[in-house]
Amino acid sequence: MKKGILLVNLGSPDSPDPKDVKKYLGEFLMDERVIDVPLWARNLLVKGIILNTRPKASAEAYGKIWWEEGSPLIVISERVKAGIQKQVDAPVALAMRYGSMTIKKGLQELVDQGVEEVFIVPLYPQFAMATTETILVLAEEIRKEHFPNLKFSDLKAFYNRPDYIEVLSNSVARHLEGQPFEHLLFSYHGVPERHIRKRDVTKSHCKIDGSCCSTPSKAHEFCYRHQCLEVTRLVAEKLNLEPGTYSTSFQSRLGFDPWLLPYTDRTIEALGKKGLKSMAIVTPAFVSDCLETLEEIAMEGKEIFEEMGGEHFTTVPCLNDDKEWVDLLSKWMNDWLTSETVKA
Repeated sequence: MKKGILLVNLGSPDSPDPKDVKKYLGEFLMDERVIDVPLWARNLLVKGIILNTRPKASAEAYGKIWWEEGSPLIVISERVKAGIQKQVDAPVALAMRYGSMTIKKGLQELVDQGVEEVFIVPLYPQFAMATTETILVLAEEIRKEHFPNLKFSDLKAFYNRPDYIEVLSNSVARHLEGQPFEHLLFSYHGVPERHIRKRDVTKSHCKIDGSCCSTPSKAHEFCYRHQCLEVTRLVAEKLNLEPGTYSTSFQSRLGFDPWLLPYTDRTIEALGKKGLKSMAIVTPAFVSDCLETLEEIAMEGKEIFEEMGGEHFTTVPCLNDDKEWVDLLSKWMNDWLTSETVKA
């Protein structure tokens, strides 16, 4: 079988125009794995409220971070794809879960090159319903409807792989060299607490009580919270960070349901109120800089910190197209290409 690789990232509006942003937000927020409430409630919330109030403000935010070449996330992902293609002897395609660069188009691009077996690579270190799972579920639906003869394999969550932790730690250390900071905050995309409980394969382990994530369990394979905390622990260990000089938080909450705590904006505010004059922040839930890292963290987060009296706010970029990261992805792709693992 001829093999091919499909890289899949989050996605982006086609432009920062409010019409394009509204279309993108509609697709994103109507995903039942992003807002997992009954369809009638999701319609009411998204189509009745959010899409009538949020697109203009979101468009302004996208306008602040938009590059001349286009959406930063798309441009970076394309660079990563090009870097991998130079190192692997197989077709590589790029798709987005939301937006015009669809998974169907990505699969079609591979099929047109004679590919019969596809390695799907969700570009997320941790597993979550709203990221990895929604990608794999949609890909399978598309396969059954349009490409029934394709075979799929997929890259599992790589949050605790030593080679990934090495590359991430090296990147953090490199970008913090010479930068003043009293505290390093690891900020991850937030999810509702119910997402954690829904994906608890034991149906009893995930209590989000402060101890379950550090107690060994098979639930951790699909526990986003555990996987985030583990990245923080492993990177802190690799960088020899002293206890109390780093912490974990979660950003981008939506609605009124309980989301993972502590919240990033409130954590930044609290650090400033405690008298910290310098801090740094890294966002390891993403491998590519995007609206959330470039605007919500680098701009809004900095503004919050400075309002609290902070003076030095350092943002660590995502791995983006860092050579070590592209080399590691390429190694993983080549490992798969030489394997015999196939599943329908």
